[in-house]
Amino acid sequence: MDNIKLLLVDDEKAFLDTITKRLEKRDLKVSAVYSGKDALIRLENDKTIEVVILDVKMPGIDGIQTLIEIKKKFPLVEVIMLTGHATVETAIDGMQIGAFDYLMKPCDIDVLVAKVNDAASKKKGHEEKIMEARIKEITGRRP
Repeated sequence: MDNIKLLLVDDEKAFLDTITKRLEKRDLKVSAVYSGKDALIRLENDKTIEVVILDVKMPGIDGIQTLIEIKKKFPLVEVIMLTGHATVETAIDGMQIGAFDYLMKPCDIDVLVAKVNDAASKKKGHEEKIMEARIKEITGRRP
């Protein structure tokens, strides 16, 4: 998929700068913020974001709480959880809340890009189904 719009959320500036550059080299449109609160603000102000890569361990609103808020307010946005502090429990929690996937830091950039592509495809598929349902509703066609 071309030009996927991606939001990176991590409190580690050096990591964020490095991964942003690596993803941009792979033709992804990347914006980055340093907190869960800033991620929610960015999503509110930019409805074109398709996928969020979200760190689990952050000060303030942590990744799991941020995921809960994203899924509540922006249910079609797909979220990939990324952490250097993974536990099985956190992974299970994230997946049950609605994370698309869960990766450990450092992760292979090609694996991450593949997950981003898969997540964006899933979001697009959901949007197409919603559009088809709305068209049927408007035109009065029954399945």
